[in-house]
Amino acid sequence: MIVSTKEIFKNSYGKYGIAAVNVWCMEQIHALFRAAQKADAPFIVQTTPVARNYASSEMLLSMISAASKIYPSAVFAIHLDHGNMEHAVACIHSGGYNSVMIDASHETFADNVSHTKEIVRFAHDKNITVEAELGVLSGVEDDLTVDEKHKKYTQPEEVEDFVAQTGCDSLAIAIGTSHGAYKFSGGQGLQFDILEEIQNRLPGFPLVLHGGSAVNLDEIQRINAAGGQLGVDAKGVSTEELQKAIEYGVCKINIATDARLIWARVHREFFKHSPAQFDPVVPGRTYMKELEDFNLEKFELLKAIGKASELK
Repeated sequence: MIVSTKEIFKNSYGKYGIAAVNVWCMEQIHALFRAAQKADAPFIVQTTPVARNYASSEMLLSMISAASKIYPSAVFAIHLDHGNMEHAVACIHSGGYNSVMIDASHETFADNVSHTKEIVRFAHDKNITVEAELGVLSGVEDDLTVDEKHKKYTQPEEVEDFVAQTGCDSLAIAIGTSHGAYKFSGGQGLQFDILEEIQNRLPGFPLVLHGGSAVNLDEIQRINAAGGQLGVDAKGVSTEELQKAIEYGVCKINIATDARLIWARVHREFFKHSPAQFDPVVPGRTYMKELEDFNLEKFELLKAIGKASELK
């Protein structure tokens, strides 16, 4: 059952978080929908422009549509993650999305407002909600790279004017996370002083946390033990930080890196321990089960279990 992010955020604000999970393959879609139906937890299924280019938008949307029939109790929204003007317009006109992100955060404030406002106008005409971003995250995700020196926290004094001018429905903020496997550097975590001030200036307005993966050290160590070479100093967002952020108005938590780490660990271990095997179905089944278990744990820590029924 597809529902508007407005309804999801209205129901969840300040009480529980919504996992917004990036997908690029069938196994991930099965694992996400199966876990959500078991948990009765609402969620947002996301595709990036790179995932759309890799699998084709038609393939991804067809798999998501099929999953909604296979798991009829699942309650979700379909969202474009990190789209530019071209991506957002394409998704708005495709008819498959009910939520899009326009990421003009690397532009000047004025240009960010201008681009976002234009997408909001197009999207709202078709009852599609819009997520915008203010502030710049560092890190690497798909083909998005931002040097650490260009990282910029969201400036609380800008958020009211930005939301008022653009009419966006939710706002992604930069409060310390990064894209990719390296969320924090120098021992820092989420900047709750900034988050608190943003909430005070935008009471009741849904905020979005990008780079919300946990980056489990055990996953990295197992990947490396099976031949990987990932850095072991990675640090993700802790359960305590996520739960506290929800209290301060963060409704949507983006998750991508964790699913990739599980994929890498499952496949590296499989081919290390079963070098004569070549059937992709065998590790594929394992990946689906491992990712399903991960999603169930994430729904629980975000306190979203049992909340989907409230939206039906």
